[in-house]
Amino acid sequence: MRKKSRISFGPGAASLVLIAVMLSMSVLGILSLMNGRTDARFAERSAEVIQAGYQLNSQAEERLAEIDAALAKAAETAQTDEAYLEAVASQLPEAVSLDGREISWTETDGVRSLDCAVEVQQLGSGKRMVWVRHNLTADIGEEW
Repeated sequence: MRKKSRISFGPGAASLVLIAVMLSMSVLGILSLMNGRTDARFAERSAEVIQAGYQLNSQAEERLAEIDAALAKAAETAQTDEAYLEAVASQLPEAVSLDGREISWTETDGVRSLDCAVEVQQLGSGKRMVWVRHNLTADIGEEW
C-alpha cells in the first residue's frame, strides 16, 4: 500500500496570512484617508467659488437698487421720455453707462466678472427696467 502524504500548515503559515491581511487593510485605510482629504479640499474650493459668485451677485443687486433709485428720481421730474433718459444719464452711479435705453455695468473680483445690463422702460410704464444681461465669466488661468 501506498503511503498517504499529509500537508500540514504550522503556526507560521497562519501568521503569514494574518500579516498579509493586515498589510492589505492598512494600505486600503491609507488610501481612504488620502481620498477623504482630497474630497475635503475640493469641497472647500467649491464652496469658495460659489461664495465668490454669490458675492458678485449681491454687489450687482446693490448696484441695481442704486439704478432703480436713480430711475425713480428721474421719473419724478421728467415730462417726456427724452427728458427722462437725460435725467437718468445724469443721476446714474459711477462705473455705470447708459447706451440708448440700456444701462450696463460690470462687477469683478479679479478672477470672476459679472456683466450686467438692464433696459430702461418707457416713462409711465409699469416697470422702470428689465434685465437684459446677467453673465458670470471666470478667468481661471493657472489656478486650476
